[in-house]
Amino acid sequence: MSLSKQELERRESLAKLRELGINPYPAAAYKVTAKIKDILTDYDKFEGKEVTLSGRMMSRRVMGKASFAELKDSSARMQIYVNRDEICAGDDKTMYNTVFKSLLDLGDIIGVTGTVFKTKVGEPSVKINKLVVLSKSLRPLPVVKTDADGNVHDAFSDPELRYRQRYVDLIVNDHVKETFIKRTKITTAIRQFFNEREYLEVETPILQPIPGGAAARPFITHHNSLNMPLYLRIANELYLKRLIVGGFEAVYEFSKDFRNEGMDRTHNPEFTVMELYVAYKDYHWMMDMTEQLLEHVALAANGKAEVVYGENEINFKAPYARVPILEAIKEHTGYDLAGKSEEEMRDAAKALGLPVDETMGKGKLIDEIFGEKCEHFYIQPTFITDYPKEMSPLTKEHRDNPDLTERFELMVNGKELANAYSELNDPIDQRERFEAQLELSAKGDDEAMFIDQDFLRALEYGMPPTSGIGIGIDRLVMFMTNQSSIQEVLFFPQMKPEVKSKPLTEEEKTVLALLKTKSPITLAELKIQSGLSNKKWDKTIKGLTKNKLAKVDKNDDGLFVVLV
Repeated sequence: MSLSKQELERRESLAKLRELGINPYPAAAYKVTAKIKDILTDYDKFEGKEVTLSGRMMSRRVMGKASFAELKDSSARMQIYVNRDEICAGDDKTMYNTVFKSLLDLGDIIGVTGTVFKTKVGEPSVKINKLVVLSKSLRPLPVVKTDADGNVHDAFSDPELRYRQRYVDLIVNDHVKETFIKRTKITTAIRQFFNEREYLEVETPILQPIPGGAAARPFITHHNSLNMPLYLRIANELYLKRLIVGGFEAVYEFSKDFRNEGMDRTHNPEFTVMELYVAYKDYHWMMDMTEQLLEHVALAANGKAEVVYGENEINFKAPYARVPILEAIKEHTGYDLAGKSEEEMRDAAKALGLPVDETMGKGKLIDEIFGEKCEHFYIQPTFITDYPKEMSPLTKEHRDNPDLTERFELMVNGKELANAYSELNDPIDQRERFEAQLELSAKGDDEAMFIDQDFLRALEYGMPPTSGIGIGIDRLVMFMTNQSSIQEVLFFPQMKPEVKSKPLTEEEKTVLALLKTKSPITLAELKIQSGLSNKKWDKTIKGLTKNKLAKVDKNDDGLFVVLV
């Protein structure tokens, strides 16, 4: 393992701490008596009191016998004042002169005890009388600097690095943590809303013998003991309906679902959906309930029903508009697809310039037309209702039109946020719908649904009239936190394999060795010392900077190469 200069220096400090008899990774619990945020927000309560804090040392300003440092815990950042004679009561000044000034590094986790006070300029601080090393960090943190005008320099902002190293992102970018705190507030608000109504939260299998409940491409695995294929669930719908058959009147689940499909700014192969099923209700009731729920969530997350998302302000206050899907298509494309054949729909899609093929049935064609030509018009929350039967194999036939179903999708900012039905509970009709899906599969539709014989058997025992809904939690959090990328609301989004650095060339090794003897060094001087031709020099310095072993800085004195 190749270590940078700073990493080597930190390991040397680690060894020296141990030589001094200081365990840099102590096992004992460390009792904290206050959070930094509490001190900052209620200073008068803490002024003059002794507190014990813990956190990372994020900056340090050494000024002889006294120094200032910034401590960051899980709640906030605060200045600490470290005086040599306060933390070293006797003649031995090692804790200050050696440990604090030389062996501690930015990012180290320490514990401190001291008295709360304000400096001459009025900044709340803690005057330290005891310091304990709790964890020595061996890698340097990115140093994010903010100038007097509030401009940020050297920000840790590269998306790929941030998502791969979320732990670093959370340490140096304080605003990132707020997104995930708000995510928890959102899921807590949903649970509270349901629990007050005595809906039961349940858990259903992730590994399933049949990937049912949605039209999607599944991940496949193999169970060795049973010698059978299993699928990571694409939806939990059919299991929750089994529980309705079993006698529960309202069940919900926060479900981790998996779909082996594309990845982009709004889709991750692993995602979270909340699904709810309530007996003796229909999709009209579900629309009313959804309006109430989302208004409640917006208030819990942001304190008001209006949220800013990109350039738009979205109002989650009920009621929401309700528009049948075929009317939406007619309004925005001029094509009336009601009662049209598959060929007529395919011709309409082609006329609209959409890519179509023979594997696409009526449902896929309508979905393509609406998705490409209509949905972006619906910025404010809008229920798109009454989908054709071909699009909705698990949905009850519309009570007034046998060609349609009692289904809605909730559109927000041009994207689907929720999908809901009056659930199909006729077992004979359900079997016929599944068989129609098999025909689509035979035509080459790899997202057509499987037939779940056990679910059909459950329906044959009788399922009460039921309405169900699925709400995309990741997308809901995006809306509530004004994030345009799903990766911003997932702690650890799926990433492509990390590309490992190539072995250093002989020229790169030579220049790196020179940098280890002197850094920073002017670009011109380093080039001369390397003895490389212009072509080899350019290639070498690009290789070192690309692999983040060196960087080139510019200041008033010219260009300098710095060892990272």
